[in-house]
Amino acid sequence: MHPIESRPFRLLWIDSSARPGRSGRDPRGSHTRRLTARFVERWQAARPQDSVVHRDVGANPPAPVTGEWVAAAFTRPDRRDPAQRAVLAQSDELVTELIAADLIVIGAPMYNFGVPAPLKAWIDNVVRVGMTFGFDRARGDVPYWPMLTGGKQLVILSSRGDHGYDPGGRLADINLVEASLTVPLGYIGIDRHAGVAIEYDEFGDDRLAASIARAEAETDALAARLAAEMPVAV
Repeated sequence: MHPIESRPFRLLWIDSSARPGRSGRDPRGSHTRRLTARFVERWQAARPQDSVVHRDVGANPPAPVTGEWVAAAFTRPDRRDPAQRAVLAQSDELVTELIAADLIVIGAPMYNFGVPAPLKAWIDNVVRVGMTFGFDRARGDVPYWPMLTGGKQLVILSSRGDHGYDPGGRLADINLVEASLTVPLGYIGIDRHAGVAIEYDEFGDDRLAASIARAEAETDALAARLAAEMPVAV
């Protein structure tokens, strides 16, 4: 482990499944909630001193971006009126959580080949001009730059109904889940990422059981590796 400044290491845990429970524990529970909870439990066992914030966008979806939101976001902060500040209040909260986080763990089930709508709304609220990316026309053809360049780590824990969505697999070209997170978050500077996925959910047979067991083992190994590699407070 590498030391950091004297403050708690911060883990931001995001769930986005529409299913409220966890598979293996609750009827019709979520596989991604099962994996995120497992990751965080392993993390806290290894690093009990770290701070964990849980944001459940599946249960409490962020408001989608509107025309009023865009107008407010692109208005200079010192020129925003009270209505514009109110429109951005939830986004301010989500961005503050993300900026504070050292590790972001996202449960992202595959819905129609992409991420759930509440998770997309979270992305749209945190990829924000002047806060997580910069914009200046004076820079010419490259007016944008990432603002979150402090070495944050992203972990994506997913689940899929079919199988073969990993790189090189039979359905890899229609898997939009990981890219829909790594591309926009990489754009704002979070370019370190790793992930695990459960497959065969729609089959419900021994292949699903084997995939769950494999994903749990991979989740445990990933949590152990990152817990050893990531900085600690001194």
